Amino acid sequence: MNATEIFSAMEPASDPASGGSTEYINHHLQFLQMKVGEGSFMTLNIDTLFFTLVLSVLFVGVFLLTARRATSGVPGKFQTVVEMIVEFVDGLVRETFHGNSKLIAPLSITIFLLVFLMNFMDMLPIDLLPWAWASGHEMVGEDPAHAYLRAVPTADLNTTFGLSIAVFLLIQYFGISHKGMGGFTKEIFSAPFHAEGPVGKVLLAIPNFILRVIEEGVRPLSLSLRLFGNMYAGELIFILIALMTLNASLAHVSTYALGAAQFVAGFAWTTFHILIITLQAFIFMVLTIVYLSMAAESH
Repeated sequence: MNATEIFSAMEPASDPASGGSTEYINHHLQFLQMKVGEGSFMTLNIDTLFFTLVLSVLFVGVFLLTARRATSGVPGKFQTVVEMIVEFVDGLVRETFHGNSKLIAPLSITIFLLVFLMNFMDMLPIDLLPWAWASGHEMVGEDPAHAYLRAVPTADLNTTFGLSIAVFLLIQYFGISHKGMGGFTKEIFSAPFHAEGPVGKVLLAIPNFILRVIEEGVRPLSLSLRLFGNMYAGELIFILIALMTLNASLAHVSTYALGAAQFVAGFAWTTFHILIITLQAFIFMVLTIVYLSMAAESH
């Protein structure tokens, strides 16, 4: 709920908050980065990779543990929740995907839960992990003002583009595996416009190809930008709510009024944001199923 931000007003602000709201926002939006090789243009967002790996291991570990402890009798509470999710996604796949694939249902569950877990990191208090990271820096004698950390992997455009590119490659794989290389290639030049004679087919081949390139390019763009935009905006709103009591003083009566308003705003946005993070994971999963179904079907 980000209620911990209210209590930050009870202590003198430390860097970067002491520099003002602009420095506070910039600090929270800065990734922990590392350059790959000397003179290289490539940069890794270490915090994004770390939290993605931790959440992936958590997801796999929990499901493996649940599968090993699963019983055919009366299931426990957690097994019941897992079975409900699996049955819901399996039913959705059966209704949407009309091809033959044993991969689509496990893939859909993985996408939904992994994206949801990455989105759920936005539910943690906005200053909790950065404060812990800065305190660790200070303990080892480093400058806490340079202790950057962002905990929401899906608020990183690299993550959402990586997910959408993986889906894009799967779309091509499903198209080729269900139609064959010949049928897949033929469809690129013969749909959506179709002509009977050879002259008409040649004339329509170029516009069909251009439309196919646009269609395939829009899919990863729409998947990645929709998820990134919603999570980035949600993270930014939490930061703006935290600014309500930034560098506030207990000696001023406005601090208590702003603290109460901050608590209410944080609670309201957190409640609404739970719906957003769930909906975005669901949309990403459903669109993936739809795109794979379209790739498997003949035009």
